[in-house]
Parts: sequence; structure tokens; C-alpha cells
Amino acid sequence: MLKTKQLLTKFGKDFPKHLAKKHHDYVGLMCGTLPEKLHRILVVLDLESSILDAVIALKPDLILTHHPFIYGHKKTVLAHDEKKRKMVDTLIDNHIPVYSLHTNFDEGKGGMNDLLAQQLQLQNIHPLIKDPLARGGTLLTPMAVETFATYAKNILKMPYGWLIAEGKPMISKVAIVGGGGARDYVYAMEEGYDIFISGDAPHHVRRAIVNDRFNYLELPHEIEMIFLEGMRRYLLTIDATLEVLTPFNQTLPTLI
Repeated sequence: MLKTKQLLTKFGKDFPKHLAKKHHDYVGLMCGTLPEKLHRILVVLDLESSILDAVIALKPDLILTHHPFIYGHKKTVLAHDEKKRKMVDTLIDNHIPVYSLHTNFDEGKGGMNDLLAQQLQLQNIHPLIKDPLARGGTLLTPMAVETFATYAKNILKMPYGWLIAEGKPMISKVAIVGGGGARDYVYAMEEGYDIFISGDAPHHVRRAIVNDRFNYLELPHEIEMIFLEGMRRYLLTIDATLEVLTPFNQTLPTLI
């Protein structure tokens, strides 16, 4: 079994909480009491009421989530969100603590955006200067922008995406940030990248990209499902005897 203290020390080294604080984020222990030792760890992108019964049935020693289970000050959130309060009560009653790693995992070395850049098979991967959450790199072989968009969608295992192709016709230098980082396209543009990949772009951001004559690929926030396998591999490097469970995938909305 893995000592919980050993895991927290490793998290503190690789994904320190101060990285999250830069983004006004909420990470760490969300609810419950951490046991002294861990054997079965459940990894999810989001801990939601729709899967709670199935989660309880698995009887994990710990749940690790990417998106914070409680986003905000705990007392305030639980006072105003009855559903979340009931979930917390259920988890505590079943002695299952929840721990979240969000933007500290996104920015940390080997975390979310390194995983995404590696999945794209980028070379010379490194953080952007003005956006250390994001990662940049180069393709082994340049591609036409439309070809690259299809390649990225497929290799990141998304059923759809959409492309703003207003910049260079050929793509060599790529920048990416998982989740809702569309506004940060300006940093990728300023640092000489040919395209920026992210998600959740509102209308005014899309119009700004068009008017800046830049390339942008919108992929669903669910590309962050890579967290499940990435965290599973990470945990097993710490202790190969761990039982790491990743049974819950999120279903994307249906295109009609």
C-alpha cells in the first residue's frame, strides 16, 4: 500500500498548490479525511451526482478529480448548493475523501498540457512565455491548416471540433491549452505560433481571432479526459501495486 503522505509529497513536488493559486483556483482536499494508506484510487474528470452511487459501490480509498469538486469556499458553496452538500455527506458517511488537482496539474511538468502536447506528437515541447499553462511545440512535418485540424481532432479522440482558418495556410508551430483557454490565443499569436488549440470560446473571442487573422482550433473541453490515463500512469510510477480505477468517461453532446 502507498502511504498517503508519500503521495501528497509527490503532488507537492510535481503539481504544487501555489501554481493553482496564481489562477485563483481551489485544489487539494475537498472533503473527508485522508486515510494513512491507499490501495484503491478512483480517478475522474468530474465527480458528479449522476455517478455517485456507482462511485460509492467501488469503495475507493480516495477519489482524485481534475475539476474541483467544491469550487469556492467550502462553507459558502455547501450552504447554497444542497445537492453538493448531500453528496459531501454521502461521501463522508462512506469514508471516501475527495482530492482535486486542477490548474496546478495543468501547469505542472508532466501534467495536462504536456500530456496533450505529447499526444499531438509535438517536438520540443515547452510552456509559453506569457501563458505557462499552455504548451507549444513543432510538428515533425508541416501540414495544411485543414489537414492539421482533422489530425488533431482525431488524435485527441474528439468526434468534432471547429476551425477558424484565418492565419497561415501551413501549420508547423502549435500551441495548446486544455479546457477553456480560448482567450489566451493572443499569447500564442505574439510568440509566433501558427495555430492555437483550446475550447469554450465565446462569440467575442472568436471574432477577435478572425480580425487578428489567426488560426484557432476549438475542441471540446472533454479533451481533458486525458487526465484519467495520464494520472493512472503517474500513480503507478509511484507505486505499481496501486489499484487505479478510471471507469467513467463523459459523453459529449450529440451533433444534430
